[in-house]
Amino acid sequence: MKRLTKNYPYYLLFGFLVLFNACNDDDTNQPSGKNVADYSHESISVWNQLFLKIERYAAGYRPGPAPRAHAYLGLANYEACISGMPDFNTQVFNYAGLSIPQANGNDEYHWPTVVNASSAFLMRGFFPNNTNDINALETQYENKYLAETSQDIFDRSVAHGQAVASAVWEWSKTDAVSHDAYLDPFAGYNWQEHFDGPGDWVPTVPGPPQPMFGLWGQARVFAISETDKLCPAPFAYGENINSAFYAQALEVYSRSVNPSYEDEWIAEFWSDDLINLTFSPGPRWIAIADQVYEAENSSLETAIYANVKVGMALNDAAVSCWHSKYVYNVERPESFIQRVIDPNYEPLLYNPITFEPGNTPAFPAYPSGHSTMGAAAAEALTDIFGIQYTLTDRCHENRTEFEGKPRLFYSFYDMAEENAISRVPLGVHYRMDCEVGVDLGYRCGRKVNALNWKK
Repeated sequence: MKRLTKNYPYYLLFGFLVLFNACNDDDTNQPSGKNVADYSHESISVWNQLFLKIERYAAGYRPGPAPRAHAYLGLANYEACISGMPDFNTQVFNYAGLSIPQANGNDEYHWPTVVNASSAFLMRGFFPNNTNDINALETQYENKYLAETSQDIFDRSVAHGQAVASAVWEWSKTDAVSHDAYLDPFAGYNWQEHFDGPGDWVPTVPGPPQPMFGLWGQARVFAISETDKLCPAPFAYGENINSAFYAQALEVYSRSVNPSYEDEWIAEFWSDDLINLTFSPGPRWIAIADQVYEAENSSLETAIYANVKVGMALNDAAVSCWHSKYVYNVERPESFIQRVIDPNYEPLLYNPITFEPGNTPAFPAYPSGHSTMGAAAAEALTDIFGIQYTLTDRCHENRTEFEGKPRLFYSFYDMAEENAISRVPLGVHYRMDCEVGVDLGYRCGRKVNALNWKK
């Protein structure tokens, strides 16, 4: 008894310190309950899958609006869940005019429900013609998640996800160049006003008479600067057989007229050019990311983090690429080859839905959008999952319209490089478009990686 009495002040001190620390913990903005990392990637993956399903048939969304939509979706999910991700920093301070409602630090949230509510809200905004599919998926996972938590936590989580998504949507509206640009991909640009003679872009049959998204280079970006948007200049135009430009066109011609089996397989495997056939080139990397989440059994935190980085990287890559495209205004290989080498030439890109042969995307060649977006996404994924990540890409497994066999890769960079060079045997890009596009994409991806993500 004497010993207990003698040390009694120390017990008081210890109890006070415990109580003080507990009170301090309550003052943080960390909600009670589970963290985001305690849940699986499911709520991200199912919305990624619906995004890909809808975007495949969505006119006007390729090549820029779909990556843009994914970036905003990723940002909303990230910021809605940030208080349950204690190792991560908010990004809201990087973006003027963006104000995000905060989670209540004393309340518990069910994070998959937050993601479900946020994703559904923004998907209805970005894809207003597909609300039935969106509502159905939202309801399916509302029913699932309500069974995992209480009614009050569920309601609070829905309200928080919707509030953050609404704030991000209102911020999206302030980008006059790109918000709802899918409604008219040809607005504001007339190619005849920018044509100075051979070497400049001209329409290609059976494409439209104007190029798509001539002003997309002015769209909002998330990590790059204005100077980051311009790649180095292409080879000087020349029709002399000894010129570097002629050599670039001759390679396209020789590899696409009689392609090897491997070249044709690679060209078709990465094409993703045609609406109603596949998702577009940027979202292809969302499908790749989903395969990684499944293979790694990723947490919800990892999937949210990867999704926002891939989305931002794709968006910034598309903006920088389209800025450079319309600065340099380089004609497509099809135009040069038909005028200088072979008037009967047609690219390998065939549309099995419309039966139209010889398709070429309707915008200038240099640099390649496939190459830029692929490299940017590869840089973002490598930063999270590692430089030697082996993956068998099953994006088009069992397709019959083209060679749908999976392909094995030993890194995301490996995928990006093959994605890029696939455009040469397809007949729609010069090698310089692809190589410079890859470099531009890597630079965009690194700028996204360099944001202050981790504490």
